[in-house]
Amino acid sequence: MCLILIAHRADPRYRLVLAANRDEYFRRPTAPADYWSAAPHVLGGRDLDQGGTWLGVATDGRWAAVTNFRDGTAPEPGARSRGALVAGYLCDSTQAQAYVAAVDHSGHQYHGFNLLAGDRAGVHYVSNRHEGPMMLAPGVYGLSNHLLDSSWPKVERGKRALREALARPAGCDALIETMLAALADRSIAEEHALPSTGISTDWEKRLSAAFIGAPGYGTRACTVLLIDQDGEVHFRERSFGERGELIEDRRYRFALAHDLT
Repeated sequence: MCLILIAHRADPRYRLVLAANRDEYFRRPTAPADYWSAAPHVLGGRDLDQGGTWLGVATDGRWAAVTNFRDGTAPEPGARSRGALVAGYLCDSTQAQAYVAAVDHSGHQYHGFNLLAGDRAGVHYVSNRHEGPMMLAPGVYGLSNHLLDSSWPKVERGKRALREALARPAGCDALIETMLAALADRSIAEEHALPSTGISTDWEKRLSAAFIGAPGYGTRACTVLLIDQDGEVHFRERSFGERGELIEDRRYRFALAHDLT
């Protein structure tokens, strides 16, 4: 996943608003969002190659998402799948703070990653390219393939779109549609604003869009997750093919198994 936008207790109507794009090679086998047969309390897509996931939510309101850290280096031989970080949290009952603390100690086993994990006590961030985990204060955040809130063009555009969407008096469905439109933004950043992550300028340009379309690689899923103040969870995921065509549009809604207050 290459873009995550979060509003954590930043609006009186919502405890969480999360909008995210998963960018991946199209040859990698993937299952769309659904409840997992081996863990029916978990909702999310599935990486069928390694068994993990990029984003998911549990019926008790715990959620997690991961992005790769892009620095131009190849994955180390024997490194563990980063998707296992999300799956491991959702399939367990460990609190987010304890989980990210454990991940901080074992992070060297993975190639570069950023992990966000939330529960009723708060939202936590950890990266094996950053010193120590962080608990997020209420607010709006953005994450791509660098550290949290790095000022990459698509991160800044996405955060601005999220703030503007929250400023409108619209309901959940309208907010979801607005954020799906923001995730579909194919605008390429100006060359002077591109980050330098060890890849070619041509690829930096292609990857600077929120919604990526490149030969064999691109945005495969756009997901919006809302948890409102009444404890109702809204989950929407659009899946896309190699030509950027919409394949599926899945919608889920459920009340939290336990109150998140």
